[in-house]
Amino acid sequence: MFNFKEILSVTLILFAIIDIIGSIPIIIELRKREGVIHSEKATLVAGVLMILFLFLGQEILKLFGLDFESFALAGAIILFLIGMEMVLGIHLFQTNPNSKSGSIVPLAFPLIVGAGTLTTLLSLRAAYSLPNILVGIVLNLIFVYTVLKSSSWIEQKLGDTGSDILRKVFGVILLAIAIKLFKSNIHLG
Repeated sequence: MFNFKEILSVTLILFAIIDIIGSIPIIIELRKREGVIHSEKATLVAGVLMILFLFLGQEILKLFGLDFESFALAGAIILFLIGMEMVLGIHLFQTNPNSKSGSIVPLAFPLIVGAGTLTTLLSLRAAYSLPNILVGIVLNLIFVYTVLKSSSWIEQKLGDTGSDILRKVFGVILLAIAIKLFKSNIHLG
């Protein structure tokens, strides 16, 4: 039932997609604007969103008459673009920096659980067993919570250069994952 290799793969894929380390500057800005980050609330909402989409994502696709391969290809393109953002330091996807809703929007959604995370969950569901995906989600939520709780300390320790290096490394990993997803879901002929 539980497979360490699958759990590690799922955890690393979600870690790269969620990119909580790369989001530290946004988290710090939110903390300054709102006065406080509600780490527990943001983590709980993100977890509920991920688990709901993991179980209901297929039904949502059916509702719109989409097959998984089409959604996975769209997800691969999104992951590729997110990876390009991370590696090149460009911004293709924009969030509303003036949102005043605190720890839920934009922190839990779409920063932690955005389109890339939701797409990835469906792709993971096709490639890995459900218990391993759930463990990967929980491990990521623990890490997200830890980062949210200690974002000011992490900012001081990493500095700008450290954050940049981590973002670029995970960007390359994300590009490779996107290409693998694309290759495994495209059917020519």
